Amino acid sequence: MSVDRDTKSSGDGSAEKATEMNHESQVSDLGPMPKHAINNDPDEAQKLVAAHAGEIIILSAEEQTKLLRKIDWHMMPFLSIVYGLNYLDKTTLSYASVMGFKTDLNIGVSEYNWVASIFYFGYLVWEWPTNWLLQRLPLAKYSAFNVILWGSILALTAAVKNFGGALAVRFFLGAAEAAVSPGFVLFTSQWYTMPEQGTRVSWWFSFNGWGQIVGGVIAYGIAVGTEQHPLLIKGWQLIFLVFGLFTVLMGFLFLYWMPDSQLNARFLTEHERLMAVERIRGNQQGVGNKHFKWYQCKEAFTDPMIWAFVLFSLFANIPNGGITNYFSQLIVAFGFTPNQSLLLGIPAGAVQVVTLIGFGHLGRRFNNRILINSIGPLIAILGLFLIRFLPIENRGGRLAGYYLYGSASTGFVCVLSLLSSNVAGWTKKTTAATMYLIAYCVGNIIGPQAFQPGDAPTYHTATTVVLVSWILAYLILILIYFGCRQRNAINASMRAAPGYSKIEGQEFMDLTDRENPEFVYAL
Repeated sequence: MSVDRDTKSSGDGSAEKATEMNHESQVSDLGPMPKHAINNDPDEAQKLVAAHAGEIIILSAEEQTKLLRKIDWHMMPFLSIVYGLNYLDKTTLSYASVMGFKTDLNIGVSEYNWVASIFYFGYLVWEWPTNWLLQRLPLAKYSAFNVILWGSILALTAAVKNFGGALAVRFFLGAAEAAVSPGFVLFTSQWYTMPEQGTRVSWWFSFNGWGQIVGGVIAYGIAVGTEQHPLLIKGWQLIFLVFGLFTVLMGFLFLYWMPDSQLNARFLTEHERLMAVERIRGNQQGVGNKHFKWYQCKEAFTDPMIWAFVLFSLFANIPNGGITNYFSQLIVAFGFTPNQSLLLGIPAGAVQVVTLIGFGHLGRRFNNRILINSIGPLIAILGLFLIRFLPIENRGGRLAGYYLYGSASTGFVCVLSLLSSNVAGWTKKTTAATMYLIAYCVGNIIGPQAFQPGDAPTYHTATTVVLVSWILAYLILILIYFGCRQRNAINASMRAAPGYSKIEGQEFMDLTDRENPEFVYAL
């Protein structure tokens, strides 16, 4: 098909011809479009488009499919594996907790809670600086640096001797991992169209589940192996070394292979780079802008939609912080042995993979990722009811409840993908990601503190906190859905108003979603 620079792709992949008019009459729900936004500081994609000015780009459906497949095969494996390691590495502590880590370091439940929580203090402290650096520095290179750094820190955890040492390495581990989620959101919005983004976020986030599956098998093998054949180091030390050094290796591969944007993708020809930029023109977001814009930062802080994202992140991650660090001990509390707990955590990872990929594709098929993915949190809430209210003797039922809880990730991933799809303007996007992940940190700090020593083995207080938090998060998710529908209706009425004009090439002007009436919010 012909890719016309006066053509806009709609949310369902169709194209509609826009009217060529001047920019003076264009307005948005923030008022007239600011003059500084018109072309003073365009997106990075303008460099490539300007170099091919006047070139007619013919892109057939077959070429579209072939290009998308090529992008997927070169981008998705690295994004997925590294994101799985991101989850596995920070939850290695849960495996180590039932392999002698707490005993050898002479720490109790309260100290362990702080070892778990301080990871997110490091994440919290470095979240704003790392998002600023993600915008200013080459995206892939800075991301790879952080992967190598966090793998090295994880491997060093094997050398800790006391509570203080554990606190120190976990703090810096959190700081190093702070770049991963916002960076991967930027990669996704940079390379994929809006309809594609929900499924791609589901793909790479689903490797959290694969991380739990692979991690459980490896942890079990190390635990049993070191019991039968003692080594010079303990099992929990070996698991930190294995996961940490493998992460370092993946970081170097990421550095070598991943492009910073379409402009320097070695796996694409020059013509394919241009096509890769043109195919995401309809996102109205471009591929990146290196300059920090204060008006976009202010807009992020005054946008009610962004604050809804933030509140969702807070409530959804109180459960995450508790259960991520306690799932092995929680399964032991159900009545299973420590070694059994390592294997019995695996099905929860499988549930996460199946629900993320399944609901992700259903959301694309029915063009409604929010309502489809909201089913996952409902299933998780049912599981939490089983954990909270079934008698302690019913260990099978409570374990089943934990497995159902594995579907909760679909809600978190849905909102994470909305940061990619529904927030435009690169400073606004990075600011919104920072706010979202600060709330993520706060929720994860609160979560482990709900598990108190006197509450074992039922953990009634903790499971009540987790249940209420997810109910609140689910309600906010539904509010986000209706908020997006309302904004789409407002923008549609603006586009239909007499005298409305669309500016040629505005897709790459680094406009925010609220100052661009052409923007369509993904549902």
